[in-house]
Amino acid sequence: MSSGIVTCSHCGRRNRVPAASPGVPRCGNCHRPLPWIADATDTTFAAVVEQSALPVVVDLWATWCGPCRMVTPALEQIAREFAGILKLVKVDVDAAAALSRRFDVKAVPTLLIMHDGKVLARRSGAAPATALREWAGSVLASIH
Repeated sequence: MSSGIVTCSHCGRRNRVPAASPGVPRCGNCHRPLPWIADATDTTFAAVVEQSALPVVVDLWATWCGPCRMVTPALEQIAREFAGILKLVKVDVDAAAALSRRFDVKAVPTLLIMHDGKVLARRSGAAPATALREWAGSVLASIH
């Protein structure tokens, strides 16, 4: 599994964040939670999503999908705002056919919020950042 480089919004230090690990990623310098944004495939989904300590927003998207590209910046902003509280995982449905079938994806983007391997919420189609933030916040509030 790969890892990504995330710049801490508090101190500016660049940190390597693995796609899957126990706990919550924190800045190596200031120790504040980092946004956790990762990709998953059919083979890595269990480790990256289902075994995550945090609730996960799963973005089932496609490279050819215009609305998917419009939603990505909003989801990444939400991941930054909810750093240490939720994880964002992107799944390309064209490259992950088994996951597309498992979650019965009929339209992209399809968003799921999962925790402990269970789907807690689902929505399809593009939405503005404010609507996505409210949706994620309400589901997270029901968990805690």
